[in-house]
Amino acid sequence: MKVSVSVSLLLLCFVCHVKAVTVESCPLATGNLLRTEVEKTVTLTCMTDKGIDPSNQNELQWFRNGARVNLAEENRWSRSSLCVQPVTKEDNGAVFICQLKGDASVNSSIEFDVQYPPDLNDTKEVFVEETSDVVLSCDVRANPPVTVVWKKDGEVLDLTSGSYKTTNNGITAQLSITKAKRNVHQGTYICEVNSSVYGIMGRTFNVTVEDKVLRFPVGPTIAGVVVVLCTIVFALISRRNKIIKCIKSN
Repeated sequence: MKVSVSVSLLLLCFVCHVKAVTVESCPLATGNLLRTEVEKTVTLTCMTDKGIDPSNQNELQWFRNGARVNLAEENRWSRSSLCVQPVTKEDNGAVFICQLKGDASVNSSIEFDVQYPPDLNDTKEVFVEETSDVVLSCDVRANPPVTVVWKKDGEVLDLTSGSYKTTNNGITAQLSITKAKRNVHQGTYICEVNSSVYGIMGRTFNVTVEDKVLRFPVGPTIAGVVVVLCTIVFALISRRNKIIKCIKSN
């Protein structure tokens, strides 16, 4: 019985000295994941638990993706707050960690899940010459990721013709047109994206195929003119010298 009481007291003593810090957030996080949006404000507050002796000075440190955050002197002891304002796209996936300066193993973290739509809903005028290539691009970077569909004149684009090629790396979606023809490629194109959060949006391209312009080869022409002029000048100088010699001999 004495042994049992002693073990219980030992465990109780151990629990009393467990060290921990906690992070609270506004808005509230789900577990260690905080969901927010671009341009919003997020407040993080780190506090030492009761398991840490309040009579001691417990200096706290903040890290964002492993980089230490500079804190004012009065914002380091036992309770420390961070204000992220405004939230940006670059904060998506960022991990904030609060820890004891004297014991980095005593820490708590929170990860940002920043939602934002792609930067679209505009119109661009595109001019391309016959038989030339053109690339239409739209920014599809978003969280959550979006699906992309290309349309021409209101209909889903037929990509099997061979003159079209699409790419999408999750940041930029592109439609490449090879050797543009007026009767085939001129029209209104839409890069249409669908977001589970923000709905349907897109970028419109008004593509005009112009007649091919025959460009004059300026460089070679200038070089040729220079050569001709130099030849004429040297010929005139030579002719002048001959005339002078003829006059003197007479």
